[in-house]
Amino acid sequence: MMTHALSALAIALAVLVAVPAQAQCFADYKAKRDNPLRLHYGVAQLPDNACTKQAAARALAPRLARDGWTLLNILSIFGPEGLEQRKASAGPYFLRY
Repeated sequence: MMTHALSALAIALAVLVAVPAQAQCFADYKAKRDNPLRLHYGVAQLPDNACTKQAAARALAPRLARDGWTLLNILSIFGPEGLEQRKASAGPYFLRY
């Protein structure tokens, strides 16, 4: 009985170690549109493989471009703990892209 419990525990631990943690990655950014000039500040969720400023820019620029926006810059990369403090500033661009 004890060996079955230990085996089950060992299997459970192996599964937990084998499954990577899902880190949530977000960026705040500035974007623009021309004619007339419009600017916006936004917050976007990124895939786990885009958690650097360069990778975030590559992931976010095409999303913005579909709606006619040009990415100006990525301000910072952060986790879910930084969402609430940025929500009001991003307004309608909070997690839109």
